[in-house]
Amino acid sequence: MTVFDRIKKLCDERKMTIAELERATGISNGQIGKWRKQTPGADKIKIVADYFNVSTDYILGREEKEEEGFVTFFRANTSDLSDEKKQLLEEELMAFMEARRKFLDGKGK
Repeated sequence: MTVFDRIKKLCDERKMTIAELERATGISNGQIGKWRKQTPGADKIKIVADYFNVSTDYILGREEKEEEGFVTFFRANTSDLSDEKKQLLEEELMAFMEARRKFLDGKGK
């Protein structure tokens, strides 16, 4: 899978077009389409990776798949929050999950 293919897949998952991604990230109109045949600069890869909350390694194909399940859900649903709010939410969710795990462990006995 090429850099362009991975970006197209991410756009499809968000139900957006490449043109919408270009507008949202400030990348020149038509630029991403050129990535079918040429590799973008590191600065552009970082912009796209940050926008989708994936690693640059995923965009470059060094990771086969971005995080699955909960991590992907968390990233997709917190992209508009500040880092501070994301951290608070993560801490609350971790505490909740730990409490649920203990509860479920107790039920299985």
